[in-house]
Amino acid sequence: MIEAYRSQIKELQTDLENHIQNLTFGEDPKELYEPIAYLMSLGGKRIRPLLTLMAYGLYKKDYKTILSPALAVEIFHNFTLMHDDIMDDAPLRRGEATVHEKWNPNTAILSGDVMMVRAYDMLLEVPSEKLTLCMKHFNRTAAEVCEGQQFDMIFENRKQVSEKEYLEMIRLKTAVLLGFSLQYGAMLAGAPADDVQRLYDFGVNIGIGFQLKDDVLDVYADKAKFGKQVGGDIISNKKTYLLIKAIELAKGREADELVYWGSAKEFDKAEKVLAVTSIYDSLGIKDLAEAKIEAYFEKGFEQLRHIKPVYKEALQGLTFLAQDLISREN
Repeated sequence: MIEAYRSQIKELQTDLENHIQNLTFGEDPKELYEPIAYLMSLGGKRIRPLLTLMAYGLYKKDYKTILSPALAVEIFHNFTLMHDDIMDDAPLRRGEATVHEKWNPNTAILSGDVMMVRAYDMLLEVPSEKLTLCMKHFNRTAAEVCEGQQFDMIFENRKQVSEKEYLEMIRLKTAVLLGFSLQYGAMLAGAPADDVQRLYDFGVNIGIGFQLKDDVLDVYADKAKFGKQVGGDIISNKKTYLLIKAIELAKGREADELVYWGSAKEFDKAEKVLAVTSIYDSLGIKDLAEAKIEAYFEKGFEQLRHIKPVYKEALQGLTFLAQDLISREN
């Protein structure tokens, strides 16, 4: 049964990838359009449009009719990545040079803008009777993603961020787009309003859990499986859930050490990672984070238990996909 689900997901991903290969963004000036094709060619799991297709498949079988509308979500997602990389001055995206490094920041800004326009073009392929509703929810989600990114940048310059503020930031920056992806597929399939809302809530809760798991993996992942530097968040003083809880709970010497490592300008990276991780261990931060992750995952799956799909096997496939992503080690 597991292999059947994996095969189904692989088929959907292959259809999405083939459709991406056939997309045209424009030709002249090539300096504007080549960066878009470059970024889209870097791959990824295409999770967001995959969720759209799987939500649609709960109620209808003809998912190939919505490949273009589904990929509007992927184009938008990659637009945000292109602009986020500029803001973060990130040198790499999926192991390759970011667009602003390979070309320049101004080109990356303009190419990203064109991607946003192209996403709207693909949204216009939604059937007319559903277009207004889909556009309304897409616009709300797009604004929330921007709000989340702005909060993330604000937090970089704040000494303290509360747990509540952090969870709201990752809800906006990451989770709402996963929620919309599922909501969108259900709306395109004409699903009942209650199911549409439950799928959205499922995606948001799972999305928050995913981001919290990223925080944990950055510190505790198996280096051989993680695919990037373990402890990168600690080195850069990124305000993750783990650091926020440690600052909240640390007393005495441990609190002083966190202040020291957070303000040190010159340090040995391995020493800093070891020292801060030791504080996390002594405070039980990993256990607290994993309990929070489990709570969000359970809250998400509770929503799935109440929906009424036309095709129950499709619901099992969606559940399998979510559980497979949850159990990832990188």
